[in-house]
Parts: sequence; C-alpha cells; structure tokens
Amino acid sequence: MEIFNLGNFKLECGITLPNAVISYKTHGTLNAEKDNAILFPCFLGGVPEALESYIGEGRPLDPTKYFIVLPGNFGNSISSSPSNTASPFEKGAFPEVLIADDINAQYKLLTELWGITELQLVLGWSVGALQTFEMATRYPSFVKRAASIAGAPRPSPWTQLWLKSIIEETITSNEHYNGGFYQNASLLQGSLRRQAHLTALTLPPIGFYREGQECWKNIGFSSFEDSIIRFWEAFWLPQDPGDLVTQAKKARLADPARLAGGDIEKALARITAKFAVVAFTGDNMFPPAEGKIDASRVANCSFTEITSIYGHLATFGMASEDIVAIDNVLANLLKD
Repeated sequence: MEIFNLGNFKLECGITLPNAVISYKTHGTLNAEKDNAILFPCFLGGVPEALESYIGEGRPLDPTKYFIVLPGNFGNSISSSPSNTASPFEKGAFPEVLIADDINAQYKLLTELWGITELQLVLGWSVGALQTFEMATRYPSFVKRAASIAGAPRPSPWTQLWLKSIIEETITSNEHYNGGFYQNASLLQGSLRRQAHLTALTLPPIGFYREGQECWKNIGFSSFEDSIIRFWEAFWLPQDPGDLVTQAKKARLADPARLAGGDIEKALARITAKFAVVAFTGDNMFPPAEGKIDASRVANCSFTEITSIYGHLATFGMASEDIVAIDNVLANLLKD
C-alpha cells in the first residue's frame, strides 16, 4: 500500500485537515501518453486489495493494457481517519468528510502525482459507485467512461436509514463509545458483532438462507453459523469503530446535487462520460428499479439488470456467472 501526502487539505465542510493522506495501490503501467488510467475506488469497510479479483490479464481491467489505480477512502484506517489523525482532529474530533472530499483527494492524487489529464474509466460498486457518480459529475471533462455497479448517485432514504441505524448507531449507542473518544476498540466488539448480525440479516436478498437454497453452501461454508462467523463477523470485527462511523456518515450524506443547487437531474446532466449503470435483482441497498431511474437521468447511459441470487453481495464475485456478467458490461463499455 502506498501513501500520497495531500498536505493541508481543505474539506468541503470548510475545515483544513493538516497533513492529510490518501492510500492507494496500482496495477499496470502508466503509458507515455498518460491516457490508459482507470480509477477503481472502494466500498464501505473495504480496502483496495478487496477489488483485485476484478483485475486480470485478458479481462476488461487488464493490467497489461491499463494503469489501474485503487484508492483508499477517508476513514479506512490507512488514509486520514479518526484512528490515525493527530490532535486536534483525533478520534471523535475528526472533522466531517464527504464523498466529494474523497473525489477531490483522488483527483489531486491522479493529476499531481502522475500528471493524468483523462481517465479511460471510473468504476465502483456500492460506496465505490457513489464515488463514481461524484467523480463523473464533479470533473466531467476528466472522465471518459464510468460504471456504477450496485450503486447510485446518492443513497435512497431506505439506504440512508440503513447506514445510520445499522452501521452508525450500533456503535455510537454503545456506552463505551464516548463520542468517539473510546479508550480501547475492544470495548466496542459487542457492537461490531451485532453490526455483523444485522448486516447478515438485511444485505442478502430474502431467501438467501432458505432451506433448500442455502446460498452459504455455494461459497464454501460448512453451516449457517459458520457463514455468520467466518464471513460477516470476520469482515466487521477487525474494523475500527470510529472509522466505520465516519465512512457510514460520509456515504449517507453523498449527494452530487450539491453541485447544482440541490437539483439531482441538473447535476447528473453535467456528466459527459459514456456511462453504465448495473443493478442486481434482490439488492435492497440499490434496487434495479431505482438504478433504472438513475440511468435515465444520464446522457449516453446504458442500464443492465443482472439476475443473481446474491443481491447486493453479487459484486463480491460469489458466483462465476455474476463475474462474467460484470466483465461483459465493462468490456462493452471499454471496447470503443
């Protein structure tokens, strides 16, 4: 993992974050013309390594052809976060950050470190898709193509409530949280375990655990209990609680309409990139019906609904047919 120093970085909230940093990984080589770059931002709670399964020679995200940048997000415990920032912005005093701040930091990374003037593609899923829309809206001439996978320009009211109640409030309601100034993250392990159980309940589609279907069997778990412990708890328990609260609040407040006086249609009309919106059946976080509306608001945009038994989890690549379907969308997007 590499670190880029952003210096004194002014946030959208008006506060300047001293010695701000953004983490990143790269695959491939930037060519002499600097016109083969792809940006692939991450999802909530994730790190760049989690996206590497989509990258491979002979696939759309081919590192022998493209220079692929996987940036970390503010609040991911490696980029500037409550857990690693010095006084006066440590822990609970960490300032409010927005998806727009992530995008401004990524733009600074790409343009100042490498001198990139155009991205061949920006793509992401879930919170990565929020970033995709923000980049394509905020820097339209910088983005040639974009793909939102299981995402949206901004979360729906249902998804905002999910982020607040299941991610934020399971942590902030813990007596040991202390406004973010907890003495030891282990004191909040019970909250993270509950968070794991609630996400296991709400993220998969109805029927995910149904007798006779039991999707956990397809992804290598020996029992229902085994899948809860080794998938859901294993994902959430290593996270820093305050960093998760920062990420969830940032995702909940995502809204490129800020660029157009609160008018989302006017904001999305700023996009000039060739765009693809991809949604999965059974995805409660970003339902296909809502994705179709988002796609209709973007010029030169295709919409693809992928039938999957995994809903929002499909983009983890749990089924080979889902991986193929996503690769096909990206291949079509990049072919011209």
